[in-house]
Amino acid sequence: MKTTFRWYGLGNDTIPLSYIKQIPSMSGVVWALHDIAAGEVWPEERIAEVKSQTEPYGLTIDVVESVNVHESIKLGTDEREQYIENYKTTLKNLGKYGVKVVCYNFMPVFDWIRTDLFKEADDGSTALFYENARIEGMDPKVLVKEFEKNAQELTLPGWEPERLRHLDKLFDLYQGITEDKLRENLKYFLQQIIPVAEDVGIKMAIHPDDPPFSVFGLPRIVKCHDDLQKIINLVDSEANGITLCSGALGPNLNNDIPNMIRTFHKRIPFAHIRNIKVFENGDFLETSHRSSDGSLDLAEIVKAYHEVGFNGYYRPDHGRHIWQEKCRPGYGLYDRALGIMYIQGLWDMCDKIKGEK
Repeated sequence: MKTTFRWYGLGNDTIPLSYIKQIPSMSGVVWALHDIAAGEVWPEERIAEVKSQTEPYGLTIDVVESVNVHESIKLGTDEREQYIENYKTTLKNLGKYGVKVVCYNFMPVFDWIRTDLFKEADDGSTALFYENARIEGMDPKVLVKEFEKNAQELTLPGWEPERLRHLDKLFDLYQGITEDKLRENLKYFLQQIIPVAEDVGIKMAIHPDDPPFSVFGLPRIVKCHDDLQKIINLVDSEANGITLCSGALGPNLNNDIPNMIRTFHKRIPFAHIRNIKVFENGDFLETSHRSSDGSLDLAEIVKAYHEVGFNGYYRPDHGRHIWQEKCRPGYGLYDRALGIMYIQGLWDMCDKIKGEK
């Protein structure tokens, strides 16, 4: 499998490409044009610029996360046609520069939700945290204001200002949108874009809902094994794939992630491998990648990828904030690099065991 590292671009990331290159097994960055609003076309010259920045370090731009889906597409309004055409153009532009995978999500309004960006753990590190009881009855606008205050002036993916300025309107529009209706709108979107993705050699990889249950009453359709199967069935194409994120699916401990890997591996071009600690009251804290530090068995997850011969892309996804590093929430250098080495160590052991049989 190919190791990648999420990078937010020159001037928008605390971590230089030269540092990323030094992480053992590193092959490329996972990137996006974060300043372009959802629904707008990504210009070729901007894509070429990113490629020119990473190539001197031997890093590919094979994986994009994310080309965000405009809310009109999720809602199924008449405006979606133009935004779908724009998405097709973006895919064509990305294909010209060698992009192989586009991660996206279909989560209404918010791409992910936490209640604390810097929750302190017993060892003094901090990490992203979700407090179940705090969400109940909370005005989402309060959460937005807290995030904007605590993000340390760095952009938060999935919390784009142009959407968050219209929260009340968006919540009103989603009234009456059921999971079945949202899934129907996803099917329409996929039917339009998958032929283009096939033509340009890109695999679309939908990200699970994070967390994998309804929050603020919004519908969720990518939260469990059954949901993933339904999405695979929407369009029968290898270009219709999944970003299997253990951390997003993990808060529901009924989700058997190794089984999902073994079931859907042919449709997983991209994997997020990380750990979380789930508490009895439904709260969860992002931990180190080490199996014993969280509720997920990372060793068994990596073993499942090894067994199916996974040769796609993965990234360590989020990390804790350790050693007083000042960084974007969840996206420091140190803990993510440690996570990669833990994952690679597990993979090497799987290689050794397989070789000895």
